[in-house]
Amino acid sequence: MGYDVTQVQKTLAGFNYPGGPQELADHASSNGADQQLVDTLKGLDKEQFDGPNAVMSKLSEAGVLGGSS
Repeated sequence: MGYDVTQVQKTLAGFNYPGGPQELADHASSNGADQQLVDTLKGLDKEQFDGPNAVMSKLSEAGVLGGSS
């Protein structure tokens, strides 16, 4: 089982796209994401994300999403 989709979306709410993995991780951390999710976001293999769908797609490809959508 992976991260709950709704929880990931909540931790990324309000992020000003585009942005890279480090910016996403910092934003998620400031929104209360657990350290494991922060580390996962930091490690995403993409230089820039143009929106939340791109982030969720990359997390899905990595096989770390679970829960409700």
